[in-house]
Amino acid sequence: MALTLEIVEHIAELARLELTEEEKSRYLQQLSAILDYFEQLQTVDTGDLSPTSNIRYEPCPLRADQASIGLGLDEILSNAPDVKDRQFRVPPVFE
Repeated sequence: MALTLEIVEHIAELARLELTEEEKSRYLQQLSAILDYFEQLQTVDTGDLSPTSNIRYEPCPLRADQASIGLGLDEILSNAPDVKDRQFRVPPVFE
C-alpha cells in the first residue's frame, strides 16, 4: 500500500508530532514498507491452522495457592512515617 505525504502528515498530527520535511519523507518510506509487509503476510494461507492464544505448549508452572498468615497491624505500622490512632497518617491533599 502506497502512502501519501498527506496521510503521514495526518498521522503525525493525530500523534501530536511536529516533523521536519526529512522526517516526513523517511516515515513515508518506513510506513509504506511496513504496510507492504502486512500485505505480504495477508497472502499466507492460514486456513488449516487452529487459533492459538499462546505459543508455549507446556503449561505455565504455578505455585500452589496456599493461605498464609499475613503481617500484624503493629508490623505494618512500624514502617509508616506517621501514625495516628493505629492508622496511616497522610498529609492532606486539599487545604
